[in-house]
Parts: sequence; structure tokens; C-alpha cells
Amino acid sequence: MNRQSATRIAAAIRAGQTNAVEVISETLARLAAYDAIQPQIWISRASPETLLATAAAIDARVAAGEDLPLAGVPFAVKDNIDVAGFETTAACPAFAYRPDASAPVVERLLAAGAICVGKTNLDQFATGLVGTRSPYGIPRNAYNLAYVSGGSSSGSSVAVAAGLVAFALGTDTAGSGRVPAAFNHLIGFKPTKGRWSTSGLVPACRTLDCITVFTDDTADARLIDGVVAGFDPADPYSKPLADRPRAARTIGVPRRDQRLFFGDAESEYLYTQALETLSAQGRIVEIDMAPLQEAAQLLYGGPWVAERSAAIAGLLADNPDAIDPTVRAVVEPGLEIGAVELWQGIYCLAALKRHADQMWEEIDILAFPTAGTTYRVAELAAAPIALNSNLGAYTNFVNLLDMAALAVPAGARHNGTGFGITLIGPADCDRALLDMADAYLDAAALPPIPPLDLEAKMQTVKLAVVGAHLKDMPLHWQLTSRDASFVGAFETAPHYRLYAMADSVPPKPALIHSEDGASIKVEVYELGVAEFGSFVVEVPAPLAIGTVTLADGSSVKGFVAEPRAIVGATDITELGGWRAYIASRA
Repeated sequence: MNRQSATRIAAAIRAGQTNAVEVISETLARLAAYDAIQPQIWISRASPETLLATAAAIDARVAAGEDLPLAGVPFAVKDNIDVAGFETTAACPAFAYRPDASAPVVERLLAAGAICVGKTNLDQFATGLVGTRSPYGIPRNAYNLAYVSGGSSSGSSVAVAAGLVAFALGTDTAGSGRVPAAFNHLIGFKPTKGRWSTSGLVPACRTLDCITVFTDDTADARLIDGVVAGFDPADPYSKPLADRPRAARTIGVPRRDQRLFFGDAESEYLYTQALETLSAQGRIVEIDMAPLQEAAQLLYGGPWVAERSAAIAGLLADNPDAIDPTVRAVVEPGLEIGAVELWQGIYCLAALKRHADQMWEEIDILAFPTAGTTYRVAELAAAPIALNSNLGAYTNFVNLLDMAALAVPAGARHNGTGFGITLIGPADCDRALLDMADAYLDAAALPPIPPLDLEAKMQTVKLAVVGAHLKDMPLHWQLTSRDASFVGAFETAPHYRLYAMADSVPPKPALIHSEDGASIKVEVYELGVAEFGSFVVEVPAPLAIGTVTLADGSSVKGFVAEPRAIVGATDITELGGWRAYIASRA
């Protein structure tokens, strides 16, 4: 299913090229098809009859000459934001209530002609960056069902990625509107605090919360912002709309020794590629992340946990068992935080905010990884808090320090999950960030988004072979017997030496990493994880399977060797590969 575009749908309906009833009829077909894959992305949905009647009313408004910037556009709303006619659950049935009115942001969308399809699943009480903490089920990554969707706006991100709606509202306190965008190849727009009203939002941390939007492109993010941004006198944290110009002349990035990828070589490679693209737009400057990381620690390791506790204090006191165990483990300690600790945290944040303000005098924007890695659902079940914390390494400080942020795609891992970067700027530079994102995306020329995972795709591993496993060589059958598929012929980075091992039958090479090495020809194959495991078991010492860096900077699994492999061996590096060595012997 192709993704939907709010801009194109509204334009086509307003031009009379289609109508809202036709759009909603197609949306209902999409919903029915994807329900067989992930029904758990929804908590509640409008009936088909209601949606078609709403669409007919939109068509009547268009026919009457009403100018509707979102005419007939289907959208979804995270279920911690009020929508009249739906319960608001925050993914906790014991907390559920039926609001009398929609949140102001939703009212503005409906007034502009958009059609709310339903309420989406989330990490309970918006506490999590994973999408696994809900009694309504676990929304999974749209491109690899074994992996997390990201959270807490899990259902909203998947609904857009799967093409079920053109856009979806999420929320963001610690990265919930950005991490799911990265994992699902989406735009995640987190506006400046107060730019969008948060009235009608179940608070996580009320002083930090932002309502956000997931879209397929920046044009739709601009369109939604143009509809919903503006002052709300009913929201004590709302502020007058401002758009400050800003250019990306100087781009701040983490110091190399502070970059956290948690062993994910693909993410590190994709971030390096993104920085190469950005370097053509502005000067890249490495900054000290320590003050930002110190601010981030205040969110879950400081007194702001108490703000989460305050939001659900009644439920914690009266019915704690109704709360997801992991969420309760995160939130409950906030009840013990006293006023002294709170004020110490406020003073600390004020000092860090002053540092951040001074930082903006030296750099124009930050360009950070949105998340340093991703995880399988099974991995999160084993370590739910520690791995969740890893996903917030580059996001937790943003709202605390009153910054605007825009998550944009920056490539795909071989497993189909998305990697993204986030452009971060001072408050009120929201529109400037969208312009910068356009420039980056145009220059990056990213490959097409992978296909949706509709049947739990097989997990695969790419393996570089350098000698006896090459095509037409004696051990190639060990790959073909495992249905390995040929990816291509490549060269390594120029940091390897190749040796013909002594007394090896059949003859085998040893690939050794060396700074004074050269590029070595290899072949890369792809095979299933189980098949890869059985292959590795058969690799004899002193050979081993490690990580090999290719000439383009990417990494794959591949043959490496222990130091003892070169005892009595012949250095054949200058031949550039094993085939040339075999030919020289013949």
C-alpha cells in the first residue's frame, strides 16, 4: 500500500478530481487489509457508516464553496488526545473517559475538512520510546514486524507508514514524536513548546509535552502546522505564534567520542553518510554533548519524574495494578521526590538552559541521530527499561531545553527498519527547520523506502567471503546448501592484509585488519539468521566471523582471522584478492 498524501488528497478534492467519499472508501479498504497484519495499532475506530457520512458532509461543504485546506484527508489521533465521540484511554482501560469536546488541535483539523478515522495505540500514559507497553497489544515496525515501532506514539507512526491515513497526531515529551518517525521512515515534526495547543491532552509532563505530527513528507508537515499552530488562551502553556528565520550555516554534531550507537554499525555508517550530505550545506562543528546529556538525565533520573507521577497520582493511589508494570516502575518513584530535590533540579536546568542559549550563538542547528539503534520486540521484553533509555540518548534533552525538532529519514538498515536524523534548533525556528530538511532530503537522494512487512519477513545476514567460499571455489557449496543469495562483488576498505595460510586444506586465506593494508576483493551473500548461525558453527579456527568494513564505509559480517593464522603464511595482499592468488599458482 502506497502512503497517502494530505496535500495531494485535499488538492484533488478541492479541484473536483475526486471526492471525500471515494477517498474514505479507499481508506476503509486499506484498513480492512492491514487489520489482518496489525489490528493492534488501533484502540478505537469510527464505524464505516460514520466515516462515509462524514465524508459526504465534507463533499457538501466543498460543493457549497467552502475552502477546506484538508478537505477529505483521513487522519488518526494518538489515544491520549481528546476526540469527541471517542473514549480517551491513554492505553489504560481503568483510566478511560469520554470527553465532551475535542482537543483544540483536533477541532482545527476537523474544521479544515480532515476526517478522524480513529484513536491509535501508545505506550501507556506516553511513558516509553518503544511501543511495547500497552494492554491493547504491541504495534510493530511497519517494515519488519520483529522490531519495535518506537513509542510512545507507536500506533500513529505505523498508521501513516502503512498508508492507512495521510497523517497522524502523536505527542512528544522525551522523543515520542521522533523515535517512531525514524524507525518507520517518516517525518516527525515536534513543534516548539506552546506553538500547538496542548489543551485536551492527557499530560505526561505537562510543562514539557508537545502534540506532534507524523507525515510522509515535509509538505504535509507544513500544511498541518499551518492549520493547527496558534495561540490558545485556554492553554496556560500556549504562547503567541512566532516564526524566526534561521539558516544552517554552522551545524553542531556530537563529538566522535560521545556518539552512541550501541554496537549498531549500520546506524553509525548511515549517520556518517548523512553528515557528508549536510557538510555541503553548512560547516560541521563537533560539540560537547555533556551539558545536553546532563539535562537529559533530569527527565527520568531527576525531579521531572514527579511530574509524570502527578499526572496519574489518583490511579497510583487507588488502582496501581491497572498500570503497566514497567510504566509503574518508571513513574512510582516520583511520589518520593520532595520539594528540595525539585528546586535543585529547577536550578540545575536553568544553568543548562543558559548554556544551551549560548550554544545557539555559535551554531545554527544541531543534526543528531534520532536514535542510535533499534531493537527487536523480544529484546525489549528482556530489558525494557535499559534499552528504552538507549533510544532516548539523543532526544530526552530537547523539550527540557525548549527546542524545536524535526526528525527526517536518513536511510534504511538491511533489515528494513529506518534510521533517521533530527534537526534541532532554538524555539520558534520550526519553519526554518522544515526548509533545512527540504535541502537535506533533496541532496541526500535516499533510496526508495523498503516494502512493508506483511508476513513477518525472514531475518537475514549479509556475509562477506574472501576465499574458499567464493563462487566456483571448493567450499561455495556451504553457502548454496543454505540458499544464500548473491548480493554482489565488492572491495573492502583499504585497511586489510590478505595471507595464504600454510598447510590449509582446501587452501584458505586469512584476512587481517591493518592500517597499512589495501582493498581486498570479496563477494557478499545474504542468508537467513538460522542458516547463518549453522554456517558460523562450521567455521574452523583460526578463522572466525567478525565485521568487515567495505570500501563505501558500510559493514557486513565476514571472515576474519586470529593472529596465529599468519604463522608461516604468505602475504598476498598485493594481488588484491584470492582469485588472483589461485590464478598465479595455476
